[in-house]
Amino acid sequence: MKFRRWLLVLLLSLLCLPSVVPAAQAKSPGISIFLDGQKLDSDISPYILPKVNVTMVPTRVISEGLGASVNWDQKSKTVTVSKDGLQLVMTSGRTTALVNGSSVSLDASVQIKNSRVMVPIRFISENLGLTVKWNQAAQQISLTSTQVTPPVDPGIPVPDNEKIRGVWISTVFNLDWPSTKNNILKQQNEYTALLDTLQDTGINAVFVQVRPAGDALYPSEIVPWSKVLTGTQGVDPGYDPLAFMVEETHRRGMEFHAWFNPFRANSETSTAGLAPNHVALTHPEWMIKVNNQLMINPGIPEARQHIIDTIMEVVNGYEIDGIHLDDYFYPSNATINDAATYKTYNDGSYTDIGDWRRGNINTFVQTLGDSINRVKPSVEFGISPFGVWRNKSADPTGSDTSAGVTAYDSMYADLRTWIRNGWIDYIAPQIYWSMNFTAADYDKLVDWWVNEVKGTDVDLLIGHAAYKVGDLKQEKSWHTASEIIAQLQYNEQFNEIDGSIFFRAKNLISNPLGLLDQLKLYYQS
Repeated sequence: MKFRRWLLVLLLSLLCLPSVVPAAQAKSPGISIFLDGQKLDSDISPYILPKVNVTMVPTRVISEGLGASVNWDQKSKTVTVSKDGLQLVMTSGRTTALVNGSSVSLDASVQIKNSRVMVPIRFISENLGLTVKWNQAAQQISLTSTQVTPPVDPGIPVPDNEKIRGVWISTVFNLDWPSTKNNILKQQNEYTALLDTLQDTGINAVFVQVRPAGDALYPSEIVPWSKVLTGTQGVDPGYDPLAFMVEETHRRGMEFHAWFNPFRANSETSTAGLAPNHVALTHPEWMIKVNNQLMINPGIPEARQHIIDTIMEVVNGYEIDGIHLDDYFYPSNATINDAATYKTYNDGSYTDIGDWRRGNINTFVQTLGDSINRVKPSVEFGISPFGVWRNKSADPTGSDTSAGVTAYDSMYADLRTWIRNGWIDYIAPQIYWSMNFTAADYDKLVDWWVNEVKGTDVDLLIGHAAYKVGDLKQEKSWHTASEIIAQLQYNEQFNEIDGSIFFRAKNLISNPLGLLDQLKLYYQS
């Protein structure tokens, strides 16, 4: 992942470090700070301000560690930080600061704690030209000067304990969570119990569906509350589920990735039961009826921006580790009634509607990636497409498969362009077939994807079909949990593979054919 590729690249959002434990309960061993790999001394431990999630450090770290001049005026309770022609002025109690005389907003200003002056490290580091990276598990801040180039040895594989071992948690139809509606305590207890089971197995990241269908599992100014929480869309559940989940996930040293279904507006075509501010009611002209569902038309620029705006609400409002999209772009094996949209929005650049559709998705992916990087470059942006890009029969550079559906031709997902242009941080293809499935062999597809990301800055995660284990309707390979273990063992030979994600949570914790037990043994070995 990005944080492993740039071991010293600083998260601009580090200063808004993930909220781990409410301040009154925090009993952490302390946050350590490193500058270009060297540990900085601090006579008082840095701490995280609750609610705003800003990391505060003593001025000694700024003066002795970062080499800046620091002046404290006790009368006005003002700190002035100066270095290389830059002057930062912050006054206790004020929500603005002066940067070389210009006023800028602050999430948190100067504080006095135990008779020591504490300042926000993110604000100061950014203005001093440093980058910041937060390691949740190690409770560590890494500051990196722009002149330092981190050493990279592609011949050394990433240690297994640094690779992603993730699980998708589906909320649509209440599949994985929550199973109970209108009960805050039960929903919270269920989530923490789920995390504990997953963590005990060796899972270190969750990909939680926070936008099942044009709605939200968090208070949004744009879209309504999801009905999975209360049974009725638009009804406030009485707490912020996303904030709770992020906090509990980070409390365990696990990563939290917010999973969005970008273009699915509703899981049925009827608008009955939708909240008044649902996009299907506020913008019916954006809707396409397809496969007995309503989808947002990707060909309309304003509709694409609406989705980006909803995603950026989460990027700006929560200390998540990543934004994750699934394969819901254009639907496969369906008639898409967008000829009128093609006529209206095609500026003459396209002579083929398929290429135009791919262009719409490309624009969406690029714009979203740029938006995330501009605000919080620390946040990973990844996509999990259908596992086959194109068959070799359709494109000689495609995989040696004969899949009936492909990402490029059926869903108009031009993922090769995303990878080669670096618009995403990682790709997580859903390789949901066994190693003995002739039409789409797992191992052949893994080989293809490894080659596709080789030499790029895009990481590769593999999506595994845990849901098939123990399903007697599936091919014989899935009649044993060893299929998944064999896939993981196959992946070990590739430095390009940065981890795995399993679909989905309930299909793990139900322990089909001992899968959970085998995974635990595998990850502990």
